[in-house]
Amino acid sequence: MNDESGLPTKTDNNIRRVVFLAVPPAMELDIVGPAAVFAAVNRLPGRGGPAYEIELVTTGSERIITGSSGLSLVAHGHYGEIRGEVDTLLVVGGTGALANQDAAVQAWLRKMGSRVRRLGSVCTGAFLLAEAGLLNGRRATTHWAWTRELAWRYPQVSVDPNPIWVQDGNVYTSAGVTTGMDLTLRFVEDDYGGDIALEVARNLVLFLRRPGGQAQFSISLSAQASEKNSLLELQVWMAENLREELSVEVLASQAAMSPRNFARIFVRELGITPARYVEQLRLEAARRHLEQTDKSLEEIAAACGFASAELMRRAFLRSMGITPGRYRDHFGPATTGTSRSTKTAAEPASPLDFRHEL
Repeated sequence: MNDESGLPTKTDNNIRRVVFLAVPPAMELDIVGPAAVFAAVNRLPGRGGPAYEIELVTTGSERIITGSSGLSLVAHGHYGEIRGEVDTLLVVGGTGALANQDAAVQAWLRKMGSRVRRLGSVCTGAFLLAEAGLLNGRRATTHWAWTRELAWRYPQVSVDPNPIWVQDGNVYTSAGVTTGMDLTLRFVEDDYGGDIALEVARNLVLFLRRPGGQAQFSISLSAQASEKNSLLELQVWMAENLREELSVEVLASQAAMSPRNFARIFVRELGITPARYVEQLRLEAARRHLEQTDKSLEEIAAACGFASAELMRRAFLRSMGITPGRYRDHFGPATTGTSRSTKTAAEPASPLDFRHEL
């Protein structure tokens, strides 16, 4: 039985057991982030007992789990020692998860996948689920930098590169690193209701439903890895001249190339078309204006090279799934006398629902 808060009472034996599976080296935040969300539920005032029992198990022979960031975590035990009922199994990411092809681990995942109420992954943990065949015929996501690799390795998986997390039946996959916390908040909401999830989100200073998808994390930044000096110089020039016409013809002239050759080299070196790259530069500039200034949308559109505020709005929707106004509500300068985090939490979902129930 639960008390009025929705949390278990002292007589409630229905504590949800959550197991994290890590393949060393593992990404520390993939583990600590979601665990902090579950633990925050346990710490809520007025609770009669813990809502979640959290266990960390490893595929390694030692209990020490080496972390990708240089830290180490101590597991409760080996995955093969798990006995009894498990409510939720979360497979975490890291370089270990990307490389693991241990048949015993895959067999264990398949066995557990048929037993748990909820199966999920954080970041590249999706590769472990896919290797075990648990994502075949399902929609899934992972860190934006690895979505193409996931789709290439496992063609039976329908990979969606944009959502923060994806649900397909009782299988959940989340994007990179911190999105494991977004997914865990959804678990809490499903288990104990929106009020409890909102209280946890407030305590941890998180969005209950983060706006936008993975596209908000600047795909144009990865394009800056180009090793061609001519394009590096052009990228700087483009960023400094967003108000100008940045057509392929203009850019090709600036790079001293023919338009056809320029377009081919640009895609080869940066992995993105010139038009798409220009749009990303303008979107990033617009985001900075929305975050740091009180300029009108029309002023921002003009400053960033958009022909109109409406065209800027369409670009935001196309790239991030959120309007400029909504973006400013979440990330812009706080309105006098209004707590932006409180306002965000209290707002109903706009026509663009941020739950990502995909």
